[in-house]
Amino acid sequence: MRHALTTLALALTAVAGSTVAATPVTLFKSPWCGCCESYARYLRNQGFEVKTIDQEDMDAVKKRHGTDRAASCHTSLIGGYVIEGHVPAQTIRKLLAERPQIAGISLPGMPASSPGMGPATKGSLQIFALPLGAGTPRPYSVE
Repeated sequence: MRHALTTLALALTAVAGSTVAATPVTLFKSPWCGCCESYARYLRNQGFEVKTIDQEDMDAVKKRHGTDRAASCHTSLIGGYVIEGHVPAQTIRKLLAERPQIAGISLPGMPASSPGMGPATKGSLQIFALPLGAGTPRPYSVE
């Protein structure tokens, strides 16, 4: 019995001491965009591991990933999905947990109440689902 308790205690200590790997994010942005840097910092503060890639031609990035239908200033790749714009972290986590059959999600434009832009205003952000292939973005959530 003592051996079993010691083994259990060691196992619990090992689990408690381990860290969960942060979700990796690749964020494509213009080299001159300050709000993109603010959004990258926001994601890092939310526990994501963010790699930024400066791109001179963001239109080409958006066309390649299908976000030109609901564009913002930066485009991210996370967990097999494309994320366009200043999407809140809780919405990204919801997407990754639910795993819907879509290409990704977008917060078009640059709303002042979005992460990396300014103080949040609950209920002011309309997030759109980007369909696989051609198609029109449809409402996904309001944050």
